[in-house]
Amino acid sequence: MKSSLVAISAAVVVATLVTGLKDRAALQEKFGLASAGKPAPELMMMGRIKPEVPAGNPEFNAQLVADKIEAITSPSPSAPDTSEPDAAESQPAAQQPAAPQTAAPPAQTVAQPAPVTPPIVSAPPAPQQAAAAPQPAVDESALRYFASRGDKVRLQAEISRLQALYPNWVPPADPLAVPQNGDKQLEAMWQLYSDGRYAELRKAVADRQAADAGWQPPADLLDRLDVAEARARLVNASDLKQYATVVDTAAATPSLLTCSEIDILWRVAEAFIQTERAQRGQDAYAYILKNCTNPAERQATVEKASTLLAYQPMQALLALERPAADGSKEFDAIRDNLARRFMAEGDDDPNLAIAPDYIARLEKLAGTEGLASDALLLGWYQLRRNNDADAEKWFRAARAKQDSAAASQGLALALIARKAPEEAEEVMFRWRTDSEDATSTYLAATANLMALQPPADLAEDVLHRVATEVIARKYVPTAQQFGWYARSLNQFQTAARWFETALAWKPDDEPSAYGLVITREQLSDRKGVLDLQRAWAGRSSRITNLEDTSSLMPNAVTPPPEKGTLAAQQPAQPTQRPPAEPLPAERRVILQPGSEVVVRAARPSMETVNVPRGPRQTRGCSTTIDAGQLKPADALSRGWCLMDINRPMEAISAFEAALQSPARKVREDAAYGQSLAYLRAGLSGNAAVAATKAPQNRQRAAELQVAILADRALSAFDAGRYRETLIYLDQRAQLQQERIDLMVLRGYCYLNLKMYGDASRIFEAAAATGSRDAARGLADVRNVTHPDTNN
Repeated sequence: MKSSLVAISAAVVVATLVTGLKDRAALQEKFGLASAGKPAPELMMMGRIKPEVPAGNPEFNAQLVADKIEAITSPSPSAPDTSEPDAAESQPAAQQPAAPQTAAPPAQTVAQPAPVTPPIVSAPPAPQQAAAAPQPAVDESALRYFASRGDKVRLQAEISRLQALYPNWVPPADPLAVPQNGDKQLEAMWQLYSDGRYAELRKAVADRQAADAGWQPPADLLDRLDVAEARARLVNASDLKQYATVVDTAAATPSLLTCSEIDILWRVAEAFIQTERAQRGQDAYAYILKNCTNPAERQATVEKASTLLAYQPMQALLALERPAADGSKEFDAIRDNLARRFMAEGDDDPNLAIAPDYIARLEKLAGTEGLASDALLLGWYQLRRNNDADAEKWFRAARAKQDSAAASQGLALALIARKAPEEAEEVMFRWRTDSEDATSTYLAATANLMALQPPADLAEDVLHRVATEVIARKYVPTAQQFGWYARSLNQFQTAARWFETALAWKPDDEPSAYGLVITREQLSDRKGVLDLQRAWAGRSSRITNLEDTSSLMPNAVTPPPEKGTLAAQQPAQPTQRPPAEPLPAERRVILQPGSEVVVRAARPSMETVNVPRGPRQTRGCSTTIDAGQLKPADALSRGWCLMDINRPMEAISAFEAALQSPARKVREDAAYGQSLAYLRAGLSGNAAVAATKAPQNRQRAAELQVAILADRALSAFDAGRYRETLIYLDQRAQLQQERIDLMVLRGYCYLNLKMYGDASRIFEAAAATGSRDAARGLADVRNVTHPDTNN
C-alpha cells in the first residue's frame, strides 16, 4: 500500500513539473516577459531568463527528482516494510506509458519522449532477490531518423540523451531495424516539420482533422511547430533589420531564449543594441557568458559583441571569462583581434583611454607579424593624443611595409606637427588626390612649407609642383604664403602676382590685400596703392593708413621701419638665391580665374573676434627666432605680437610653445590665440582643434564657434557647395544673429540652388536695411527668373 502511495505521489509531482513548464503564460509572468499583445518587451531582463525545460533537457534530471521524493516518503530505516519487494516488482509495469505515435523529429531539434515517471525504490532489495530491470518504453523515432540520414554526430548525441534519461535503456545495435511507426500520415507530417515546410504541415494537420474528426495531432508536434514558426519569424525580422519585431517575438516565445538557441540570443542582443538599448544588449551577451558552456559559442559571443558594443561595456563582458584547464585565459585566441578593435575605437575617440595591456599587445603584434594595419592603428592612436614622435615612428613603420594614403597622411600630419613640412609635402604629393582628407593634408603641408621662417631653400621642381597644385585647387593660404616667400627673395613682381591671385580667389582676404598694397608701394605703383586703400577703407586700418615704405625698394636690405608694420612680411634674406631670380611658378599664375557658377556673391568680410588685451610693443617680434626656446609666458606675448603684424603662421608656433605652460591662464590664452591664428590663415579645421587644447570660458568658446562656422560657410560657398554653406549658416545663426552680409551669402546660396522664392525673400529683407549687395542680389534673381524684361 505504501509503495503504491509513493508511486502515485511521484507521478503527481512529475506531472505538475511538466505542466508548469509547458505553461507559457506562467513562464512569461515568472521571468518578466510580456505576452504578444502587451508592450512589455522592455521588461525582458536577459539575466533572469530561464529556458523552458523539455523532458529531455539535461537541466531536468528525472532520477534526481526520484531521489528527492524517495528521501521524503521512505520510512525510517528502523521500521522496514516487508511488502517492499512486491511493490518494487510491480512498479515497472505500472509506469509503462503507451508508445508515442511519432515519426522522425525535425533535423534542427531532437524529438522529446513523453514524460516517464521515474521508478521509486524505497529500499534496495537484497542481492539474491534482485530481478532484471525491464526495458523502459522509449521513443526511438529520433534514432531511426538520424540513422536514416546518416547523421552519426546527432545519432550519438541522441543515444547519450536517452541513456541519461533512461539509465536501464540499451540502444539497439541497428537503429534502422527498429519497427517503423504504422501511422504513415503522421510520419509525413514529421517529415514536413523536419524539412521546415511549416505552412504545408499546418495544411496537412487541418486536412486530416477535417477528414477524421476524432483525430488529434500530438501536442508535442504542435508545440514544436509554434516554436519553429516563431524562430522563423524572428530570424526573418532580424535579417530585414526589423529589430523591434525581433524583441517582440522573443518576448512572446521565451523557450527560444536558451543556450540551445544561441543564434537567437545573438540576434536578440543585436536587436536591443540597434534599438538604442545597449545595456539590454550587454545583458543578453552576459546571460550567454554566465549560463552557456560551449567554448566555441562563448568565443563567438565575445567577437559579435565587440562589433556592436563600445570599449567599456566590452570590459564588463570580458570579466566573465573563465580560466582554462591549462591556466590560460578562455579568450586568448581572439584577444589579438579584440586589441585591434579597441585601438580602432581609440583612433576615433581621442578621449578614450585604452588599457596599456592592449596597446602593448598590439605593439608586440606589429613587431612580430609586421602588418602595416597594426602599425597604422598605433600611429593614429598616438597622433590623436598629440604623441607626435611615437605617431611618426609607427607611420614610418607602416609605410615601410605598405606605402598607402592613410600611412602617408598620418606621417605628413606628424611631420607638420614636428615642423618638418618639406618632408610632409614630399610624402603626401603622391597621394594628394586620393581623398578629400588627403588633399587637405597636402595643401596644409604646402602652406606650412611656404611659411617657414627663415624661408626654405626649395628646389625648382618642388616649387613648380606646389604652385601647380595650389592654382588647380585655388588654395588661398598657400597662394598668400607664395607672395610672402617671393618678397623674402626680393621678387616683388612675382609677389604681387601671387597676392593678386589670392585676392581673385578670395576677395576679402585681408592679409593678401595687405601684402599686395605694401608690394605695390615698394614697386612705386601709387595708383595701385590708392585703389586698394579705397577698396579697403573702413575694413583694414593698416591698409588705409599705410606708412612710408620707400626704404623697402626692390633688392634693398636696410632694416625695416621702427613700428614693424612692414618688417613683419620681410624675413631675413637667404644667401643661396640671387635677389633677381624669378620664381619658377611665376609663368603659371592665373590672374583671372574663371567663374564656375552662374551667380556669385560679393564675399562678406571674415568673421572677426575682438581680443581685449593690453598694449604690446611689436618691435620684439620683428626678428625671426625659435619660439620653442622661449619661456611659455614670453612665447605667448610673442604670439600676440606676431598676430598684430599679421604673421599668423609664426604666431601658431609661438602659441604652441605657450601651451606648455603649467599656468592654466597662459594655456587658455595660448589655445585661444592659436585658434585665431588658424582662422586668420584660413584653416578653420585646425582652429577648431586648437580651441580644444585648453578649456575656454563660455564667451570665448561662443566667439570662436561663430567665427569658425562663418569661415567654413565662406569656404564652402567658394567651393560651390551651397547646401553645405546653408548648413554652416544655420548652425551659426543658432549662436548669434545673422549679419547682413551673411544674409546676402545665404540668398546667393538659394539663388544658385534655383530656390528663387527663398532667395527673393532673403534679398528683400536684407535690402530693406540699405544693403547694396542685397539690392544687387534682387536684380540677379530678376535676371534669372525674368530675363526677357531685363536688358
